[in-house]
Amino acid sequence: MSQKPMEFFKAIVEVPSPSGYEQPAARLFRAYASEYADAIETNVMGSVHALVKGTADGPSVMLAAHMDEIGLMVSHVTAEGFIAFRPIGGVDAAVLPGTRVRVHTAKGPLLGVVGCMPIHLLDEEDRKAVTKLHKLFIDLGLEGDAIKDRVRLGDPITFDVGMEQFGDGMAVSRAFDDKMGVYVIAEVGRRVAEAGHGAGDLMIAATVQEEIGMRGGITSAFTLKPDVGIAVDVGHATDYPDIDKRRHGDVSLGKGPILTRGANINPRVFELLVEAAESKNLLVQFEGDPRGTGTDANAIQLSRGGRAAGLVGVPLRYMHTPNETLSLGDVEAAIELLTAFVLKLQPGTDFTP
Repeated sequence: MSQKPMEFFKAIVEVPSPSGYEQPAARLFRAYASEYADAIETNVMGSVHALVKGTADGPSVMLAAHMDEIGLMVSHVTAEGFIAFRPIGGVDAAVLPGTRVRVHTAKGPLLGVVGCMPIHLLDEEDRKAVTKLHKLFIDLGLEGDAIKDRVRLGDPITFDVGMEQFGDGMAVSRAFDDKMGVYVIAEVGRRVAEAGHGAGDLMIAATVQEEIGMRGGITSAFTLKPDVGIAVDVGHATDYPDIDKRRHGDVSLGKGPILTRGANINPRVFELLVEAAESKNLLVQFEGDPRGTGTDANAIQLSRGGRAAGLVGVPLRYMHTPNETLSLGDVEAAIELLTAFVLKLQPGTDFTP
């Protein structure tokens, strides 16, 4: 049975897939992309590549989004049954106390709570500080022997929250970074196929382990050898209190995807993205980044002898928390923009600056 786009979006965001444990997300992506792709492969790293063949000798395009999310990992189980953990990716200790989590074991997931000493019992000085990660623990509500029979060192842990819509076209969830991007590129692949395919091959790459060093992006770009590669990721919204726009730019939810300029971005790719947005009357926002962007765009650009790279971001509030927030309109605009970009590329397009 075919899956509707928004059903897939919710499913891919909610399925657990911390870096190194992306297999559940990979299964969902393969199933969705198989409805339109001419070929699908999964490499030894776990990244999934879906091919939509071109109709002519146009430039090959790689659209990349990482399907891993931040999370935690079991590092120790005390005799009493409390779990110590280490972070997977950039986890902020300040958001963890009191958070519900799921420990994903071979025998099924277990609900837990991140515990810490309550404020009533803290010394005055300790109340002013963020509790260190190694001082936190997870309470599964089970005795030590029962836990040791089910939980193994290295088991991954995710925030126990899912996707909900709220407000005026907003959505909130964990792991929009960057399974939102996986939804976007999957939808672009479907729409390009339905439009009769582009001039060149389109390679949709759901990559792994971006949160711990762009590892899937590096290996996928090396294998696929695209003429042009665009990473789709989240970008920092700066439209809420206490953010200095002089330092971090002016980006708002609901005003369109973000197009990045700078050393990581091929100038011709940037201009073609702007032209694609204008052709569809889409709002876009801009940011400058003078160095590597810390996204799969960096991995694409530096692959082999160098590749033409671009970056399309969707504005996100509260990144790397259990309640990342975005505008569904921005997500749809990113899909329309990238679909137009792919379909506009013609044989002989030159990306040389």
